[in-house]
Amino acid sequence: MSVYTVHEPPMRAGKAASEVERFAFVRDGFSWWAFLFAPLWMLRHRMWLVLVGYVAVAAAIEIPVRLSGAPAITASLIGILLGLLVGFEAGTLRRFTLDRRGWKNLGVVSGADLEDAERRFFDAWLRRANLPAGVLRQPTPPPAPAAPIQRPPHGPAVIGLFPEPGAPR
Repeated sequence: MSVYTVHEPPMRAGKAASEVERFAFVRDGFSWWAFLFAPLWMLRHRMWLVLVGYVAVAAAIEIPVRLSGAPAITASLIGILLGLLVGFEAGTLRRFTLDRRGWKNLGVVSGADLEDAERRFFDAWLRRANLPAGVLRQPTPPPAPAAPIQRPPHGPAVIGLFPEPGAPR
């Protein structure tokens, strides 16, 4: 089962309701496309700030390695490790970009694949939408205040094993 976060785009001018066909389902987990083709994957998802950060980090790491005269395998290994990092964090990078653009996170859903996750999410979403007006929007009432604790009448004034001075014996 894969886990997806669901994101709703910001409302366009003149639209009264959400455009469900524009919802984004971002899968959590390793992305082979982001690992193998990181810059192209970032361009495909229009992640400009992430791409600039990736290029800056890659340059800051690889330029000194190449200038130091290290073997070519070292630069290649660093590139592979940077690609692995992007592959593991691909979902987080997409969620970061969507959040910066004003998309609202609607929740988390799991499914065998994207189609199953979409079906589960929209089934639950439509069930909530078909409830009578105000059912979901009413806040739960605060808990009733607790009744004061009734203590038994005071017995002999004893603290521990020693009676209070002046207490009846």
